[in-house]
Amino acid sequence: MNVTLLVSSNTEDYHLVALISLIFVLIAVTISAFIFILVWQTKPRLHTINHLLMCNTALATVFYCVTMKVNFAYVLFGQWDTSDLSCRFRAYFAYSGIAGVIYSYLIQAISRFFFSVLSNKYRRLTSFKTHYILIICQWLVVFLVTSPSVLTNDIYFAPNTFCWVPVYRKIHVAYTAFAYYILPVAIIVIIYTYIYVRIRKVRANATAASQNSQKRELELLRRIAILLGIYLTSGIPSLLFMVTSIRLIYMINLVSPSVGVSIEKLCTVLLDREMCQIIRAKMRTVTRVTPFENRMVLTIDDRKQNA
Repeated sequence: MNVTLLVSSNTEDYHLVALISLIFVLIAVTISAFIFILVWQTKPRLHTINHLLMCNTALATVFYCVTMKVNFAYVLFGQWDTSDLSCRFRAYFAYSGIAGVIYSYLIQAISRFFFSVLSNKYRRLTSFKTHYILIICQWLVVFLVTSPSVLTNDIYFAPNTFCWVPVYRKIHVAYTAFAYYILPVAIIVIIYTYIYVRIRKVRANATAASQNSQKRELELLRRIAILLGIYLTSGIPSLLFMVTSIRLIYMINLVSPSVGVSIEKLCTVLLDREMCQIIRAKMRTVTRVTPFENRMVLTIDDRKQNA
């Protein structure tokens, strides 16, 4: 969650913060683009529900990174635009990016609930069509819950500051904390706790094949929980700033989300077994081809010398 300072500050203070944030944003966007390309090219192995939802989270990450860079650009170079409405829309899209990532993890949790609990009775819930509908609903909800950013007058233009909800707007700040973080995370925790307990209960009497399936399910839950935890950890400076109002923490708060999403995207690739296997296979293919070409060149040269 992001809130703005009560007082404006010199833009010079933002240059280093913007540079550091830009570096990590570029890393996050690059890895997200890599995920899109790898999933798209690897048919049919990576054309699964899990990787569809992974791409949706990557899309939310790119959306968030772009809106953050737009905000930095306006603070550093766009002070000619003093419109309150423009400021509210920048905040609206930035908050939508933040909420988009969290809610993308929520529909991953809902998807796991469909597969783990309801798949035997309602097979259609595990189809691609259902998950496309889930993704559409997710983004509709995201743009709806962040609408108070433009529907209220709480956010307004102030020189040399980001367009966020001011800390003294207590009701709006509490709403952003609840709607963008607390509510979706609470639902995610409830769903995963239920799935985990249910799997543990039935595992003792399950067959060997069923136990392997449940083991994979628990491994997937662990991976998603790690990624969500990394993203949520990046929001700790925002909470500390709300409590302390220390300027240094505010500056860290401007960088930490970019660091969090870049680490989360890197771990997304590293924790996905199938992606890692495909990447290693591609790397082995490249290393095999290069020596073969070199040997061919040497053989041709040797023949010329012998002739």
